[in-house]
Amino acid sequence: MARLPYADPEALPERVRETLEALPPLNVFRMVANAETAFRPWLALGGALLSSLELDPRLRELAILRVGRLERAEYEWVQHVPIARAVGASDEEIAAIERGDLDDGALDEQTRAVLAFTTEAVQEVRASDGALSALLDQGLSPREVVELLLVISYYMGVARIAETAGIELDAPLGDDVAASALRGRPRN
Repeated sequence: MARLPYADPEALPERVRETLEALPPLNVFRMVANAETAFRPWLALGGALLSSLELDPRLRELAILRVGRLERAEYEWVQHVPIARAVGASDEEIAAIERGDLDDGALDEQTRAVLAFTTEAVQEVRASDGALSALLDQGLSPREVVELLLVISYYMGVARIAETAGIELDAPLGDDVAASALRGRPRN
């Protein structure tokens, strides 16, 4: 049972209710809708992070899974494993992240650099010069590094909301989450 109540759609302002109704029926959306004025901008940022980045979607999803594991966020893990698979992550890469084995042979050097950077950003706040240099050495542009930081910070927030509010697990929707988030994304 959730530690906080989910938003009651009937009590929400019309624009927020319509946005919520356009999304898949995920508990995370129902919970965040409680923050009526922040809900639509939060969705817009999430939609941009899932659709409009230069950062490779596979690296994005592997970073999200790493955040989920580091934060012990089961909700995030359950929802993003299918998305990671849909954008090309292998079962071996996912299993390595689940075990916390960043030296696993299934992970190429660029992926290792992304996951090491993600680990430092989550655990230390300021990733080391070495972790940042490794990303650049592996071909990530400054834009992609900033996008990665936005992904990391957004999903750290999702993890905290899910875990603190006690959001109940939904059946994974996989790639449908990204498509639905785009359909329901508010237009300013």
